[in-house]
Amino acid sequence: MDAAVVLLSVFGIFIPALMLPGPDFVAVVRASMTRGTRAGLLTTLGVSAGLGIYATLGLLGLSALLVQIEWLAMTVRILGGAYLVYLGVRLVLARPGVIAVEEGRDVGANAVLGGLLVTLTNPKAIVLFASVFATAVTAETPGWLMAVMIGLVMASSLAWYTTVSLFMSSAPVMRRFARAQHWVERVAGVCFVAIGGRILADARNPITP
Repeated sequence: MDAAVVLLSVFGIFIPALMLPGPDFVAVVRASMTRGTRAGLLTTLGVSAGLGIYATLGLLGLSALLVQIEWLAMTVRILGGAYLVYLGVRLVLARPGVIAVEEGRDVGANAVLGGLLVTLTNPKAIVLFASVFATAVTAETPGWLMAVMIGLVMASSLAWYTTVSLFMSSAPVMRRFARAQHWVERVAGVCFVAIGGRILADARNPITP
């Protein structure tokens, strides 16, 4: 299959899916609005690294294998859903200002790791890459094209979530929500609980593209 056709078929699906609100989007928005641009951009870096890992696994065929192994897929869903619920409850119950204190020297590692974990515990990412690469990549697909696809996945994620982060942490937005940071945390927490709860509720169902 021609390289241009492969790229169009893959990113014709990936880009719209990337822009749909989900746990990654919530994590970047929450970090940007409550801890500023640096935290938002570092969370973006973690999210993009996570998507790069899933893209690599998808190209190696491991994500497609995971979809076929029911017990392993259920385990991933349970762990991922439980983590998102835990994170959400923590945000909902946190006292005003508690999480914002993380602006110290450890905010970098915390933000990157937070973005990475949110992405890696999202089973929908497994489905996305398993379905996208299963239809576009064959045994004859050259290694350089696979490397390009992984690079473009990460570049697309960086571009999109950097835009989101810069907008959400801009001065007008920050001024408008300066007195509502705790409520931003709570809304993000509710979103994480809802997403995690849905994942747990569907844990026994087969993962399908």
